[in-house]
Amino acid sequence: MMIDAASEQVRSCFHCGRDVPPGSDFIAQIDGKPRTMCCPGCQAVAQTIVDSGLDNYYRHRTGSSSAPEMAGRSLPESTLAELALYDQPSIQKDFVHAVDEHRREASLVIEGITCAACAWLLDHHLSRQPGVEQASVNLSSHRMRLCWDDSLTSLGRLLAEIYRIGYQGHPYHPDREEQLLEQEKRRAIRRLGVAGVGLMQVMMYAIALYAGALQGMEERFVTFIRWASLVIATPVALYAARPFYVAALRDLRSRSLSMDVPVSIAILGAFSASVWATVTDSGEVYFDSVTMFTFFLLIGRFLEMQARHRTGRAGNALLNLLPTSALKLADGAELLVPATELTVGDRVLVKPGHTIPADGIIRRGHSSIDESALTGEYLPVRHREGEAVVGGTLNVENPIEIEISRTGGDTQLSAIVRLLDRAQAEKPATAHTADRVASYFVAAVLATAAGVSLIWWQIDPSHAFWVTLSVLVVTCPCALSLATPTALTAATGTLRQNGLLITRGHVLESLAKATHIVFDKTGTLTEGNLSLRDVITLRGSREEALRIAAALEAHSEHPIARAFRPFATEPAEALESHLGQGLEGRIAGRCYRIGKPQFATELCADTAPPPTPDQFGHWLLLCAEDGPIAWLGLDDQLRQDAVDSVRALRALGIEVEMLTGDSSPAARDVAHKLGIERIQAGVTPEQKLAHIRRLQQQGAQLVMVGDGINDIPVLAGAQTSIAMGSATDLAKTCADAVLLTGSLGRLVDAVLLARKCRSVIRENLGWALLYNVLALPLAAAGFIAPYMAAIGMSASSLVVVGNALRLSKLVRRRPHNQPQAQENDQASG
Repeated sequence: MMIDAASEQVRSCFHCGRDVPPGSDFIAQIDGKPRTMCCPGCQAVAQTIVDSGLDNYYRHRTGSSSAPEMAGRSLPESTLAELALYDQPSIQKDFVHAVDEHRREASLVIEGITCAACAWLLDHHLSRQPGVEQASVNLSSHRMRLCWDDSLTSLGRLLAEIYRIGYQGHPYHPDREEQLLEQEKRRAIRRLGVAGVGLMQVMMYAIALYAGALQGMEERFVTFIRWASLVIATPVALYAARPFYVAALRDLRSRSLSMDVPVSIAILGAFSASVWATVTDSGEVYFDSVTMFTFFLLIGRFLEMQARHRTGRAGNALLNLLPTSALKLADGAELLVPATELTVGDRVLVKPGHTIPADGIIRRGHSSIDESALTGEYLPVRHREGEAVVGGTLNVENPIEIEISRTGGDTQLSAIVRLLDRAQAEKPATAHTADRVASYFVAAVLATAAGVSLIWWQIDPSHAFWVTLSVLVVTCPCALSLATPTALTAATGTLRQNGLLITRGHVLESLAKATHIVFDKTGTLTEGNLSLRDVITLRGSREEALRIAAALEAHSEHPIARAFRPFATEPAEALESHLGQGLEGRIAGRCYRIGKPQFATELCADTAPPPTPDQFGHWLLLCAEDGPIAWLGLDDQLRQDAVDSVRALRALGIEVEMLTGDSSPAARDVAHKLGIERIQAGVTPEQKLAHIRRLQQQGAQLVMVGDGINDIPVLAGAQTSIAMGSATDLAKTCADAVLLTGSLGRLVDAVLLARKCRSVIRENLGWALLYNVLALPLAAAGFIAPYMAAIGMSASSLVVVGNALRLSKLVRRRPHNQPQAQENDQASG
């Protein structure tokens, strides 16, 4: 009975890993076998997993699940009531985004994730819940992207499902995310510190052993140094190197191979052989190789982790731009309130030097706004009354009064972070290819190491082990695995800082191969804001014509009316809008019309429209009852750097085209000014899409740049699409990238950086393969010791990371006439 009681005390719960109390009889059937549980909570969680058909979780997991105090035990009423609070709109507004009438999207931070099996379980369990459209967990950041239909389920119910399987879900907040990143960084630094200190101490003893082997040393000192090395190397091999073992075990259970498998075999093999040699006082010890190998590997992993965290912190830094408080205007008084309590329609005062708390519209005042954090443009942008401003940007000059239009998850900053999350979740074809190559390479390394071991066992058994160890270490595909992701991460971050937000994983690859860039006209190549270019008077003065036209257009919301606002005085009376034709109104008792010539001249009987001016642009006719008064010429100004950008793209060998629905002469005027030879004017969205598809079928690698709702089908149909920052929300959602700044020059920078990124990836892959091809024969021949192999393998990884960091700056543009100048120099020489 004493033995039975003792055995009961050491039993572990199959679900959470804790000790099972004596006398506990909680059992769950898993994989056809009775499994002991420590409590009814664990039994309930395990039974839920099995009943849901998710028992593969127990095969893939690499650690025990979270204890179920927070979840299991059929969730107490207090917990359910607390989770139900997340269904309130006032709480959801900060982290839930309304996709449409019923579809909702939220970003959650999940606590309790220990490995890939946890992410797999969460994905599959939530995806099976009614109303859930998508649930995906990012294992590196522990963030979940959850999409659901709130007419079929609720967020509180889904959070309860997360609790039921042993995890905790919280609304994503950059501060909590930053805490998770810091925890991972601290763990990595601790392991790196243990490995570094162990390496220094063990190497001191190793030097003594090497010197003793050459000059002679008493056996008792040799034994002492070996045992001291064993004591110091043990924490390095069992604690610092633990992440390699955990990942290797996970990969073997999921029947896949990664670089962690040969690494783990090498470290454990060398350490076990050294322990055996120390205990039996026979053979050689490799404690120095174990510690050095682990230390240099951890350095490579630490740099990789830093690169991965950089993209995660990009989104956190954006959301941290929003201030914590705001000056709310209520009944003429200024109230300091938390920014999270602002609602749509609230009026806030933003003083110079303060940050705008949410998206809104300026209702009083004017000022310059520093938007550099969003667009990369260092110069402040002038904003006037009636114009929209973005939360998180900085007011520079004057106090302004803003009416809040968007809060919480609906703000532009939140939309950018969601797009960044989507980009992180996708891999380009290059990354998938590198992953496949690395997997096959690991299998080849293991087969080669086995073959080398057998050959050396026949030649010289005393050297067989360390030669095999060197082969495993020197051919570890760390550099191969790092070659692509480090380059992509660096390039994506650089472009975002300079105003181009990449939201799909394939964009860099597509930009590097682009042969055609197709632009929309209005709002893309032009500013999208009509301005008054010319006034041709038929009678009366220019000032009188402008005064009448401005009065007619004073209350119109049409884009044309904006061109007359600087001249507005008193609005006209009895205004009447004729759809697609123009406006009619009375000023000082007289009737006037402005708009298309035929419409305007209908006001004056028996008067034919005067001939349209023989100039490019959009012309309106202003008429009174007694005849025409003036022609008013409107023009949409080209973007400031449009000419230089188109010229630079053509210099890069890219064919530039323009597609526009504008059939007026202004379209061809714009193309002529920009030097665009291929233009399709007056085309419908369907015709635009057909043209794009035709080019792609002919082999063109195409990039479409647009901004309007009419561009959405083309943006969705193009291989790669870029929406302007001023585009409609729907256009941005359909696009693969968003140009946050209005500068088209950023497209040139993007193409140059994408081509450089492609070159860096090829260099990294070439270096990684060349290194392995050269190092493998040397290691197999016995010319490379294990510690030398560790240094070489880590150095190759550092070379790859260092090469990728060259992408942290934009590529310097060449003058457009430089290639021609070089040709002239060569010809004259």
